[in-house]
Formats: sequence, C-alpha cells, structure tokens
Amino acid sequence: MDHVRAIADPILSNEGMELVEIEYRRESKGWVLRLYIDKVGGATLDDCTRISQEVGRSLDVEDFISTPYTLEISSPGLSRPLKKEKDFMKYRNQMIKVKTVDPIENRRQFNGKLLGISEDRIEIEMDGGIFQISLSNVAKANLEIDPFGGVKPRH
Repeated sequence: MDHVRAIADPILSNEGMELVEIEYRRESKGWVLRLYIDKVGGATLDDCTRISQEVGRSLDVEDFISTPYTLEISSPGLSRPLKKEKDFMKYRNQMIKVKTVDPIENRRQFNGKLLGISEDRIEIEMDGGIFQISLSNVAKANLEIDPFGGVKPRH
C-alpha cells in the first residue's frame, strides 16, 4: 500500500487534506481499495468525489494492482482512528478510546482524556489516574464519540 500512499499523498496535500488510512480487502462484492481522507472541518462528499476521480485516474495510469477492485474514498467520521504520532498531538485534550496489544495493570481497554504524547508514549487520564501507553502497544485508537453530540468536549 506504500505505492498507493505515494500516489494519493501529493494529491491530498495539494487539496489541504491528509490520508488517514488505507484498506485493501476482499468483501462480498469483490476487492475494495478504500482510502480514508480528512481535512480541518472534515471531508465532504464533494471532497471524496473529487479525490476519487483524481486518485482513480492516477491509479489507472500506474496500473500496478493486478486484481480488479473498486476504489472508495471516505471520511473517517467522528470516531476517527488515531495512528500516527501527529494524530495524538493534534487531538490532545480530546476523549479517546485505546485498545492495547498487551495488558497494562490487567486491562487492555482505556477510555479517557488524551493528555499528550512524548517519547513514543501516550498519556491518558481516566478513573482518577494517568496511564502511559507506548505507541508500539497500541492495537487500536479512536476519538471517543459522545452519543449526545459528536466528539466529547475538551476540558
């Protein structure tokens, strides 16, 4: 998927957007190449359509994926995944949900306020304490959604 990223990143950068995640998987309708994009204020349907056309043209020219596939461009939504160090810096003081590879104090699920990141460790405030989780131990991390109105507010 590095080749897909190399094609999509410059297109998205020119549009003031970023590539959040790439999925390439077999689904009931066949192979799907799904790119999740985002920008300040969120990616719109028009953004997804425009990027789909531009990236699709470039992928057709490069023609390096031998299996027929469907290209889908999507916004990561409110529960956006946090993958890179810059994601954890950007969403500091937001509520997040983290699942770890290895347990920390006999638990693998952490829901709390992201205090920040330093030395490849994120800090989460929850249950009256602060937990430090190394990035290498993060299996999955997402912004936490407030069911009454989007991303939980900053404190």
